Amino acid sequence: MGCERSIPNPDPDDTFGVIPAHFPAMPVPADNPITREKAELGRRLFYEGRLSLDGTVPCASCHRLEASFTDAPFQLSRGVRKQQGIRNAPTLINVGYRTVMFWDGRAATLEDQAMAAFLNPEEMAADTVAVASLMRSSEYRPAWVSAFGDTVVTMRRVMQAIATFERTLVSANSRYDKFVLGDTTALSAEEKAGMKLFFSDRTKCSECHSGPDLTDDDYHSIGLFHHYFDTGRFEITKKTEDEGRFKTPTLRNVALTPPYMAGGDYEKGELYTLEQAIERYNEGGVSFANKDPRIIPLNLTDKEQSALVAFLKTLTDSTIFTNRWFAKP
Repeated sequence: MGCERSIPNPDPDDTFGVIPAHFPAMPVPADNPITREKAELGRRLFYEGRLSLDGTVPCASCHRLEASFTDAPFQLSRGVRKQQGIRNAPTLINVGYRTVMFWDGRAATLEDQAMAAFLNPEEMAADTVAVASLMRSSEYRPAWVSAFGDTVVTMRRVMQAIATFERTLVSANSRYDKFVLGDTTALSAEEKAGMKLFFSDRTKCSECHSGPDLTDDDYHSIGLFHHYFDTGRFEITKKTEDEGRFKTPTLRNVALTPPYMAGGDYEKGELYTLEQAIERYNEGGVSFANKDPRIIPLNLTDKEQSALVAFLKTLTDSTIFTNRWFAKP
């Protein structure tokens, strides 16, 4: 793996390639280095509906900018012919730092994740011959040559371009980030109280939601709902101990991405607000196989729950909406 730290950018409203000072360098595959030209092609392809079988489902249909690159507020994602999946789409914010992709970790890289969605008959169901023809057309040929230096079109390269754009979706300009960087006035007293609870041994929130992106990139069964037809990581490993385990999501922009959990709550109603999610954690969830032992009744007061919610809302970075680089070209 190689690393890209920052790419010069003359436009202050277009923060392409900028890695925040309090973040580590982003890991980048050696066979797919980040270039401006490739990222620009990837941005066009990310918003290109013609990559899907019926021409209506670009990557951006399930990863919408206004929902922090998720499909919120929908409980389940929809693909070609309005087919419904069994989970919702996780955010692509800071996805270049993720070590595995999908809720069950079935893809090791962003390139593999993009290809899986591209070929999935319930998602994009792409016609690879038609896509190759589009890339060779006069509409895309100049951008393709700028990105790859030649006219050789492969589906792997299409995915490399999309993955390159996705690695530039870096977000770390929330009020929480400002506090981390030394602005002690960035958070209110209530928000600071919520932050203290979040990082305390009492709630243990930060044991799974850790690091700069507030995720350990590991799998947990949090016991918040019964997985009647979706057993999570077990579908990949077939190991009994993985039944009901799902990858920990980043909490960045979490206030923008309801409903919560991988597919909502089928047992006791949807978790459409942060207040509902915190309340469910406070209750300790329901009994379930492989339930993480840290999910227990927390006995938080209403005031403490409100403080936790207030802190989670400080993780919103509204600059993603004004950054021209993130938007459809």
